Amino acid sequence: MKSQRASKPKSDVPAVRLSPSNPADLQQKVQQVQLAVARRAHELFEARGRQHGHDREDWFRAESELLRPVSVSISESEDRISVRADIVGFDETEIEVSIEPSRITILGKKEPRTRIAERGPIEPARSHPDQILEVVELATEVMPERAVVELQAGVLKFELPTAARKKIQTAA
Repeated sequence: MKSQRASKPKSDVPAVRLSPSNPADLQQKVQQVQLAVARRAHELFEARGRQHGHDREDWFRAESELLRPVSVSISESEDRISVRADIVGFDETEIEVSIEPSRITILGKKEPRTRIAERGPIEPARSHPDQILEVVELATEVMPERAVVELQAGVLKFELPTAARKKIQTAA
């Protein structure tokens, strides 16, 4: 009897191409999210009786309450960087990305969807935060204008051509 290896099922969901936002425009929205995290961290500090020495703990807890974690993988070849971000549950209308030569920013916000019942709207149960903020620092500079960004089956895919590397000339 031959052994059979399980093959990965191919997704029937088509890829949706995304257009990156201007980094300066997205930065204002990023600052709003960071301010919300800072406010929540301060609330935690106050709730503890203003006890100092737990600032990082407060910040990380605030982030975990307000932001959904994003799993990111990066692979690099000679002429390109590929980045994959797991953003299951978000669609193309809820995500914004910007690409700079050494950084990618992913910002997402789910719009709450309420169900209508006979007695009025029912608020959705929240099991996960409804926002994403992920900043990915790149070790190699890329060409943002040639980037391809797609969303497929909950995975945000970036194909980033690397910037031309300057050859070092040695004096003979």
